[in-house]
Amino acid sequence: MEDQPTTGQKYLGKVGLILFLAAISMFPVLSTDLYLPALPNMIDDFIAPEYQVNLTLTLFFVFYAVGLLVWGPLSDRFGRRPVILVGMGAYAVGGLLCAFSGNVLQLIVWRVFQALGAAAGGTVGTAVVKDVYEGRKRDLTLAVVQSMVVLSPLVAPILGSQILRVASWRAVFIVQGAWGSAMLLAGLAYQETLRDRLVGNPLASLKRLAVVFRNRDFALMLTTFTIGSMSSMAFIAASSYIYQVTFGLSEQGYGFFFALFGAFVAIGPPLYIVLSRWFERTTIVTWCLAVSLALGVLVMTVGPSGPWALILTYGPTAISMSCLRPPATYIMLDQHEADAGSVSGIILAAHMSTGSIMTVVVSLNIWGRVELVGALTAGLALLSLGLWLLLGLPLARAQAAASGSAVSEVSGS
Repeated sequence: MEDQPTTGQKYLGKVGLILFLAAISMFPVLSTDLYLPALPNMIDDFIAPEYQVNLTLTLFFVFYAVGLLVWGPLSDRFGRRPVILVGMGAYAVGGLLCAFSGNVLQLIVWRVFQALGAAAGGTVGTAVVKDVYEGRKRDLTLAVVQSMVVLSPLVAPILGSQILRVASWRAVFIVQGAWGSAMLLAGLAYQETLRDRLVGNPLASLKRLAVVFRNRDFALMLTTFTIGSMSSMAFIAASSYIYQVTFGLSEQGYGFFFALFGAFVAIGPPLYIVLSRWFERTTIVTWCLAVSLALGVLVMTVGPSGPWALILTYGPTAISMSCLRPPATYIMLDQHEADAGSVSGIILAAHMSTGSIMTVVVSLNIWGRVELVGALTAGLALLSLGLWLLLGLPLARAQAAASGSAVSEVSGS
């Protein structure tokens, strides 16, 4: 018998639901940032080239994106809860298998398995927000959840570097497996929130992805905001090499500076909540992209001077990009009312798959790592801003005006 949908949570409660959504949305960060300090050591341990070890990052992002595209439609068909339970179980097992990998190829395979499980949490977390909340409440909930999620970069690299003080990189993956197990237990307490399920052949549910993709307004917004977010993955992928190889810091020194980066990221969503009281959503989007463009130039020119120069130029960039995420997610979700699982899966898959391209780019050593991160930040922000001003902004304003007219008509009738 299927779980009965509910907007309330008997066991988790309102606050517990938000905490749970934030926790299952943290998997991409905890699956990467937690072991970033170990990457140079893993190269030595496996006696493998840098690009092979970086594949444990790149392919995680790629298959996380694939998993999002699969889990999203399946959660619209079978419900959010079964997807969470299967995904969290797979992630927990994958983490333990990673810990006992005998060579880098085995680690890559188990990272792929781990990524497919982690994707269940990412797509369901966003979909549940749309199941339960509407309008301004949805906007604020997205910001609150993302505020909590971006706190994880504060903790993950520091925790990872401290684990490496007393144990090998394998212990990092044991911690990831334990986190997956904890989320599996929390998933048992979660009550189903999906009200209108897709019916018919389960494989036909995947066809809903094509329905969403054919929505031109959604595709435009997805392209615009995905381009703007790509550069952050370049910094994350290159950060351990920048601080430990280029700047010569220890694992603990790297953990400190990456935690500072996380602190900057954490400022963005709360800043959006404050700014949204006085400025329209579209105005905040415009300024976030413009600020990222200007700061990218500073990263490219000033950042190579040293670790503090880099963090003090890229840190504000991280604020602007994380401030952009809540309004961008709201605008994208607003383009397609049905298929919340498919929509959220596509949004996150686009971010992760394009981010994986950035991990490859920064591994090629085609330029100085800091200069390349700055150039990517400025160039991609410029492209995103151009698309937004020319196409996205007029569309968003037209939709807001139409929505306002509809509300007025309902009020007057």
